[in-house]
Amino acid sequence: MTKNWSVARVLRDRDAALYLAASAVSGFGTSALWLASGVWVKDLTGSNGLAALCALALWVPVLFGPVLGTLADRAHRRPLLLAFNLGPAVLLPVVLVVDSPDRLWLLFAVLALYGAASVVADAAESALVAAVVAPELLGDFNGLRMMTTEGMKLVAPLAGAGVYAAYGGPAVALLDAASFGCAAGLYACARVGGERRPRKGTARWRAQTAEGARFLWGHPELRPLVLAGGATMLCSGLGGPLVYAVVEGLGHSPAYAGTLYALQGVGSIVVGLLSGPALRRLGERRFAAYGIGLSAVAVAAQAAASGPVTLVCAAATGAGLPCVLIASLTAVQRGTPDALLGRVTATAGTLLYAPTAVGLAAGAVLVELVPYRPLLVGLAVARLTVLPLLRGAQRAASASRTAARSPSDANPA
Repeated sequence: MTKNWSVARVLRDRDAALYLAASAVSGFGTSALWLASGVWVKDLTGSNGLAALCALALWVPVLFGPVLGTLADRAHRRPLLLAFNLGPAVLLPVVLVVDSPDRLWLLFAVLALYGAASVVADAAESALVAAVVAPELLGDFNGLRMMTTEGMKLVAPLAGAGVYAAYGGPAVALLDAASFGCAAGLYACARVGGERRPRKGTARWRAQTAEGARFLWGHPELRPLVLAGGATMLCSGLGGPLVYAVVEGLGHSPAYAGTLYALQGVGSIVVGLLSGPALRRLGERRFAAYGIGLSAVAVAAQAAASGPVTLVCAAATGAGLPCVLIASLTAVQRGTPDALLGRVTATAGTLLYAPTAVGLAAGAVLVELVPYRPLLVGLAVARLTVLPLLRGAQRAASASRTAARSPSDANPA
């Protein structure tokens, strides 16, 4: 049974395993730096606002995903992937000179470049993985990748905080640089057969970027999935600031939020292991819909202000939220021509993840104005209103299957 288990099939594939290992290693360094950089800035300046800018600097390049992702379609992807992992490894030691508030601009600049490199690397990696992993196993791979990413979020911040406490911010930057160097080494060991040559032509960058966006927006199956994912992540962002209100309602200290985040991570790890078989059984649309529904129920149930219920809901939210993300990325990899895959993946990433930041900002205001329990119920209802978007994907898929059968039906052998 183990031999035929789809996750085991992915892990037995040498190249797929190397891509997963590289993603885990670089994810560890990124998660460690994300926390430590904010603490570093807070220690240097005493400013919470400036500390928050570290996360903003890492996130802002996601807004430029369509433009940055075009690079993954204009160049050979494997060398590009290596370069954009080695680049941060070389760049991060620059922050060793940041020892006073007047040099903070250098740290923010490095973090922004770091974020941009990650967008390009993710687009190139997604396209290469689609060529390496069998189409029926892409859901398993993406689930495992989500699992490793969430797993690193449980471990890496604590490790980064420990290194920072012992040796300071520069040591965390060197740790992250080493992680990117290791990731580049793992990517270099992976074999990539049959990678297409970059298209030669005079098309301008803007035109190629628009081509990817048009493909995604005009695709009747991909557009509803990605829009549903973006709307779900907007709701998730809106609910982010409520976690401390929920913790307060339970009578715990703010530190108890760490327990809820850890349980969310556990839920994401579980769904990452099960996503491949679930996608094959349900399809992308139904898998995404069930995940959205589960997270909606979990969010609403937290309004009960019960300790055990809240713990279960945290794990359920962690399991439900990644479903639409895994489904969307898998559908994009399966349904996009190779020549467009870099920019379409990055465009989808912008539509999926950028709404989170908007939601976080709006949620921070709402939680100060409205009691948290009605907000939880309202956010649960808002998640359910996303589900009709997925019906468009179902109708498009049905129409596509019907069209594919029509020629053979009309002209029997």
